[in-house]
Amino acid sequence: MTEAEVKELLVESHAIMDGHFVLTSGLHSPHYVEKFNVLQKPEYTEKLCKAMAEKFKDANIETVVGPMTGGILLAHETGKALGTRAIFTERVDGKMTFRRGFSLHEGERCLIVEDIVTTGGSIKEVIEVVKAHGGIPVAVSMLVDRSGGKANFGDVPCEALLHMNVETYKPEECPLCKQGLPMTKRGSTGK
Repeated sequence: MTEAEVKELLVESHAIMDGHFVLTSGLHSPHYVEKFNVLQKPEYTEKLCKAMAEKFKDANIETVVGPMTGGILLAHETGKALGTRAIFTERVDGKMTFRRGFSLHEGERCLIVEDIVTTGGSIKEVIEVVKAHGGIPVAVSMLVDRSGGKANFGDVPCEALLHMNVETYKPEECPLCKQGLPMTKRGSTGK
């Protein structure tokens, strides 16, 4: 899929939204990508994950790993497209970890998938979990990189289906707050 096709699919499913949002990182933004507006459609999820997998079909991936929650769906569908196992990390007492009996063998080649990346903090945590369990983080595949190219995972290469250069602001510097614009409710947390 081309970036234009990915963006068209996200717009069609109302995943790309405009307003005044508080992001998971705590930053404010006039734009938000509500991943579940697209991920609730299995045929779209399958199409996107096949595109994510295509970039790594020759990388000898053994396992696809994604962080809970959206990363579970992406890991499953990307793993299906690659013919591999799919597992996920989750937070326990604020720390990213494997649970539910998930483990890696020494040297297991892992593709890490994520839905929307702004700062890359969660992906960095997943990379550390993979390494701590003996795995090799071969690459990171993102649905949307909205970091403006700032997300960096050291020696782990990354690919995104869609790149968005979206402004983000510290709350105390947010021009939307200064204009008195109310926060736009979104997602299950209502942030």
